[in-house]
Amino acid sequence: MRLPLFLVASMAVATPLHARLTPPEARMTATVDAEYERSVALLQKLVDQNSGSMNLAGVAAVGRMMRAELEPLGFAVRWAPMTATKRAGHLIATRAGKAGAKRLLLVGHLDTVFEQDSPFQRFVRTGERAEGPGVGDDKGGMVVMIAALRAMHAAGTLDAASIEIVLTGDEEDSGDPIALARADLIAAGKRADVALDFEGLFVENGQDMGSIARRSSNSWTLKTQGKTGHSSLIFNDIYGDGAINELARILAAFRSELPEPNLTFNTGIVAGGATATLDADGVRASASGKSNIIPSTAIARGDFRTLSEDQTARVKAKMTAIVARHAPGTGAEIVFEPGGYPAMAPTPGNRALLDKLNGVNKDLGLAAMPPLDPLRRGAGDISFVANDVDGLIGLGPASEGDHAPGETVDLASMRRQAKRAAILMTRLGNGG
Repeated sequence: MRLPLFLVASMAVATPLHARLTPPEARMTATVDAEYERSVALLQKLVDQNSGSMNLAGVAAVGRMMRAELEPLGFAVRWAPMTATKRAGHLIATRAGKAGAKRLLLVGHLDTVFEQDSPFQRFVRTGERAEGPGVGDDKGGMVVMIAALRAMHAAGTLDAASIEIVLTGDEEDSGDPIALARADLIAAGKRADVALDFEGLFVENGQDMGSIARRSSNSWTLKTQGKTGHSSLIFNDIYGDGAINELARILAAFRSELPEPNLTFNTGIVAGGATATLDADGVRASASGKSNIIPSTAIARGDFRTLSEDQTARVKAKMTAIVARHAPGTGAEIVFEPGGYPAMAPTPGNRALLDKLNGVNKDLGLAAMPPLDPLRRGAGDISFVANDVDGLIGLGPASEGDHAPGETVDLASMRRQAKRAAILMTRLGNGG
């Protein structure tokens, strides 16, 4: 459970800066504070431009706004169109640093879940809170990124840093095939030494949490078949159990046999009868039948989430074995859909990065950030580079109600997050 944002903000600013900051680091913190209203104004500009994943022109417009922020800081910026995946594209920016500097990959996204037909469209500020589509996820994260980079620029530490930024245009609704949609990000991960994800900060009971893991997202479709006939004949040796009972058997077995740590699984849509179909997008079902007819077909679609690729493989094997234990007179098959999000496991390298961030917290006079339970986070783009590079998640601002009308950001949290990010990136870039 999260505390109200006004309480989080009041607790977060109660501790003064620690004297262990270097002069450039102190300059960075002062710059973040001095440019706070500028950052809020940028956030409003980004939020007021709709960029639902399927609003391709809107996503591109937000990309141009971010280009205008990055080019003056010395980044070479390019737009990678994603016409082949039916999405707008990605913004990719690079800045070469000093020889031998750690190569930092910064990850965020331009799109939101709020499409052009959503009634939730505008930025509304009330003191240190603001509502708006994507105000936390992920436009607030992009503003934190810019604020940190501007602070580094003002302190003279940006020149030494080697940074590549990938802002995807379809994080909330990825294009297909996903291998193409994430090719630029994956390539950037292979070039990087550290990946930093600027999605939102989790706050629990007034405590900022560190994130070193994200779970996968894997979709599946289950289809069952039965012998149709008069309902009075169900369960006999000729007609067997029928398609719907077979589907129910399988789903009940998932519930009883699959549970293990860090796994969640869900059945999102079900249909069955004499006929049963899903639409092409897999989000609408139709069925027909009668109470006195044994159903010949049933279909279900769902997902499951894991903390490692080994766990993903194990769960798939368990599900496949459950499906294969057919009830009498039935058949079934399960298909695991390609293009899911991989897992980002909580590796020792990720833990070491959180330790470095907690060194920054100590010097800023902020409390140490314990690792967040990965069950609290959904899937995200950084997972596509997790096998190639150590990473941290959650460098964006604290927010609540993400992905729903009323999404609200704690504006003050942008300041402490930008300070953390600027100092962490400077230290990492210098070999710290």
